[in-house]
Amino acid sequence: MKFIHLTDTHVIGGGRMLFGADPARRLARAVDSINAEHGDADFVMLTGDMTHWGDAEAYRAFHAEIARLRVPLHLMVGNHDDTEALAVQFPELPRDRHGFVQYAFDTAQGRAICLDAKRPGSHAGSYCAARRDWLAAELAACDGPVLLFMHHPPFRVGIAGMDAIRMQDADPFYEVIAPHLPRIRHLFFGHLHRAVFGNWRGLSFSCMRGLNHQVALDLTAGPETIPGTLEAPAYGVVLLDAEQVVVHLHEFASAAPRFPLHAPEGQDTRRYQLEMTHRGFDDL
Repeated sequence: MKFIHLTDTHVIGGGRMLFGADPARRLARAVDSINAEHGDADFVMLTGDMTHWGDAEAYRAFHAEIARLRVPLHLMVGNHDDTEALAVQFPELPRDRHGFVQYAFDTAQGRAICLDAKRPGSHAGSYCAARRDWLAAELAACDGPVLLFMHHPPFRVGIAGMDAIRMQDADPFYEVIAPHLPRIRHLFFGHLHRAVFGNWRGLSFSCMRGLNHQVALDLTAGPETIPGTLEAPAYGVVLLDAEQVVVHLHEFASAAPRFPLHAPEGQDTRRYQLEMTHRGFDDL
């Protein structure tokens, strides 16, 4: 099975720039790349922050680009999203009985469970008792492998400004998933605007970069600062089978040259490798 992990598109309306970049154009390029390179994917999972300010104009701009995807799409909410404004453009958006954007669906490699960790009025996340009850019921209703998706990570990653706005209910959340850890294959999330991979209390996880702006890797800044950067946008290409989960980070807009690492037949490989140059690119 293959799917695409896309996150933090932060679209704004009116063709305007955000931090000096055009989020709608970057989303358009991501959609073009997915259609051209990964049209065989089973689905695209977008783990929240579709827009930057959660306004109707931005959701219209987001919808105009994401509707061009040729593979099924699953949406989740993040701290920058407005659930009601989102639902106007996507009335089919699944919600639980309390109105949270939580749902589950079956895949060829397990049950995908999508969580809503949005905390109204805050950029930090939360996972209240009602949502935990829903998750507990979903986990109890299936006995096979599980893939978890959410926007906020429930743990620190060492960037103080982002750690301050992580999902705040880590221990109660963990109590719900702990009995099922042997069959939870991976946790996918966004929010950090960085590629981050690791393991939390026995659960492997991965996070992808956003499409517009990123969070710089600064482990010394205090919690009052979130360091920004315009590193290349990327999405995740996830490959799963019965034995493994593999997550590739794809810098789809990279201008880096591509070339064979071995010489064409009939040429000396060592000479080819030494003389291969891409002038103006390698300035390190």
